[in-house]
Amino acid sequence: MTPANTVLAISGGVGGAKLALGLERVLPAGELAVLVNTGDDFTHLGLRICPDLDTLLYTLGGVVHTGQGWGRADESFCFMDELRRQGGPDWFLLGDRDLVLHVERTRRLAAGERLTALTAEFAQRFGVRSRLLPMSDSPVATLLDTDAGELEFQHYFVRLRCTPAVRALRFAGAAQARPTEELLNVLHSKALQAVILCPSNPYLSIDPILAIPGLSAALRASQVPIIAVSPLIGGRAVKGPTAKIMQELGVQASPASIAAHYAGLIDGLVIDHADATDARGLSVPVVCTDTLMSTLADRERVASIAVEFAATLRARAVIRSRA
Repeated sequence: MTPANTVLAISGGVGGAKLALGLERVLPAGELAVLVNTGDDFTHLGLRICPDLDTLLYTLGGVVHTGQGWGRADESFCFMDELRRQGGPDWFLLGDRDLVLHVERTRRLAAGERLTALTAEFAQRFGVRSRLLPMSDSPVATLLDTDAGELEFQHYFVRLRCTPAVRALRFAGAAQARPTEELLNVLHSKALQAVILCPSNPYLSIDPILAIPGLSAALRASQVPIIAVSPLIGGRAVKGPTAKIMQELGVQASPASIAAHYAGLIDGLVIDHADATDARGLSVPVVCTDTLMSTLADRERVASIAVEFAATLRARAVIRSRA
């Protein structure tokens, strides 16, 4: 059954998944679609691993490890224990239940199935009510030019714990990738009410999505409000290297920088109260709230504020020029 209305969230991993969970809980069943970054995907131990997709899958499926924000709560690590004993690479933690998903995904992708179709099937099995949409069925790899050389994202993020200084980023394969039919159907649908950029890292999580040819144009062509929730609180990231990367790229960690990064795309910005004084004079409408999402109630509250903000902009017909 096609939902009467749709809100499209654009998300990376843990931070985005928190808001996506809040959105799923405050919206009527089936009205949320989540466009998920796959630039973090990589092949490890011969398996195709999709960290951001799986974080959304486990979070919305109610099986995520809540303390970590990623991985499964009901997990064991016999495989990793034996891999370590045999001298294999153990820097990327793979749980036994998690491993099943990677094995099955790899097997079916090798047989020619599409990532989008596989993700929809996995989501159904986990009882996820929302639509999870990979940014493309084609592989895209986020690569970082650092003082330790060019690194794949997971090697930078997990193996080296974000230590190297970042000079630039590129998204290998993005030029050849295309948005999926399922995603374009959402963007072109009259049911679409709003697009919400989750508080994911703009450079590592959102930019790979926007690098897909035709995707930014399709977002700009939509006749609905597009708002972003800032990933910064008091000029710092709650988790992850957002502020560190901004500093290394010569960008001030502030709401103004977030608004400038998304210039021409967003119609509004949700920021934390701690950044309110730094948001004066922004060229887009701003809503200030407590954006820290420590509890489920926090996630629902921030989600409600984002949805209401978008509805207010829609009612006022505040849709910026997206040339």
